[in-house]
Amino acid sequence: MSMNKWFNLSRGGFRQALVAGAVGACLVAGPVAAADKPVKIRVQSVIPTSADEVVMLKRFGDDVTALTGGTVTFEILPAGAVVAVNETLDAVDKGLIEAGFAWTHYWSGKHPAAMLFGSPSAGAGVGMDNFAWLSWFQSGGGAELYNQLWKEMKVNIHGLMLQPVGPEALGWFKEPIKDMDAFRKLRFRTPPGIPGQIYKDIGIASVAMGGGDILPALEKGVIDAAEWCCPKPDMNFGFQKVLKHYYLQGLHQNIVNADIYINGDVWKKISDGQRKAMEVAANASLMQAVSYPDLENGRALKDDRATRRDPAQHAGRVFQGVQSRGTRSFEEEAATRTPSSRRSGTARRRLPTSPSRSGPAQRSQRGHWPLTPKNWPRKVSRWAHQRP
Repeated sequence: MSMNKWFNLSRGGFRQALVAGAVGACLVAGPVAAADKPVKIRVQSVIPTSADEVVMLKRFGDDVTALTGGTVTFEILPAGAVVAVNETLDAVDKGLIEAGFAWTHYWSGKHPAAMLFGSPSAGAGVGMDNFAWLSWFQSGGGAELYNQLWKEMKVNIHGLMLQPVGPEALGWFKEPIKDMDAFRKLRFRTPPGIPGQIYKDIGIASVAMGGGDILPALEKGVIDAAEWCCPKPDMNFGFQKVLKHYYLQGLHQNIVNADIYINGDVWKKISDGQRKAMEVAANASLMQAVSYPDLENGRALKDDRATRRDPAQHAGRVFQGVQSRGTRSFEEEAATRTPSSRRSGTARRRLPTSPSRSGPAQRSQRGHWPLTPKNWPRKVSRWAHQRP
């Protein structure tokens, strides 16, 4: 048996063994699980169900179903099935759907602290990869602040973090980016909320839209260039069909974290055992989301022989503007928050501080190296060097 076949077999078998062991533990508990009422949770995603992120979401749902002995099941709905993408959170809050799946920074227009959990970019995220962010979230007080966020937003929601992914690519372009002036002439798909606003603040025509709408918009000429995530998810959407220049070095979302939002009344009605099963499955999803993309992104780049990619050249011309404007945006938001909301601002101060203004070669005050062209996250380098 080849090493690749053994690895793929052992990876699937190991995951099944973990779930089976957890199911066995639940069965030993006995009567409590047997008394649980069946619950079906409809989850509207903000992307099509064919997207790579939904593959991982379905694994989470399957694990919950196994851990609850089939009493909790999920129906994954595509973007727009019940409400528009930008109405997903409100629909969960009002009980129109039982749950939603997105990235927390989508709602940073409602509360800027949402950036800390969905896309801690520029000044907040420089120097952190998904492992460092996950350490902060699970062990450094981040989860408590995440729960506080929903209270400050005054929404009837219980969130579970599922997918810490990143770093994201800068994006896909028809022609090489020669300088910032050339970039500013493009209509560029960016994430909604503060990440998109940062691009607008440095003079780029930022256009927010759902993942499933990007390729049609490129084909119709509504936008000229786009970013979504990483090699495998991007190629699943088909960007390589119309854009042949792919820049892997991205700063706008050094980390991007997808989560599931469950209506608060639904969360309260299910049993303690069912809630615990969701929490256990969410923790398993965090690790799967770290390991799965690395392999799949490398495979996607290896299989794609038509796209030209130069991961180092030109990227620094964009990053300095995004970084400085991002840091200023967060400082402005922190200065205008009410005393109650400023408590969430402490999370920003716990993250690595922004790079020293005296020069990129110096450390920040807390000893974290700023992100420079000589200090890219290793994940991007691994993907980038898997050339045909």
